[in-house]
Amino acid sequence: MSESMPAQSLAPLPGASALPEDGGEALLVDIAEVYRQAHALAAPGQWVTALHWGGEHSVLATGPEPTWPSVMLTLALGQQKTARDFFRGALPTPLELENAIASVEDEVYAAHVRHRQWVPEGATVLLCSLDPALHEIATLAGIAPGPARVLSLEAMERLFNRLAAVAQGRPAAHEGLPASPAFAASLLVLRELMHHMPFAAITLMEGR
Repeated sequence: MSESMPAQSLAPLPGASALPEDGGEALLVDIAEVYRQAHALAAPGQWVTALHWGGEHSVLATGPEPTWPSVMLTLALGQQKTARDFFRGALPTPLELENAIASVEDEVYAAHVRHRQWVPEGATVLLCSLDPALHEIATLAGIAPGPARVLSLEAMERLFNRLAAVAQGRPAAHEGLPASPAFAASLLVLRELMHHMPFAAITLMEGR
């Protein structure tokens, strides 16, 4: 991996939300490493967004320069938090999915408003992540293993439709989906991010 950024580089970025106090500095360095790795896949001058999908929050780091993002946004959406806030059992009910979508949409739209102040209109943004929960989603969507797995919006939506069918009563085993509120939360938040930021696809990278 690349060397850690100098301490002075850990100052808050313009337009960034405050990172959580617990481990915030380490997370800032980690997301910067993901951002630089993602830029290695991008065309020169292309905008890149690195996504960290955590237990209690998620972070988006975006910019056109390969060394350091222009803007970093922290969202109050995380695998464990979203599952805890909305889902009471191993599988979500239709009403729980509906309520979760409405709340997550609000958070994502607020991030979109801040994000678009930095990204030029019409720019194509490459969304990338290393997170294992998102790799699991790609696998369940039928994306083959590899160093750069591309999960399209359409493939993600097909997977979400399978989750919705399970919420309506279809056995999870029939759809090959885990009976896991954390999985449902991860897929739901990714869906809302891809639809409303928006992103046409997410590239899932292997850690270095």
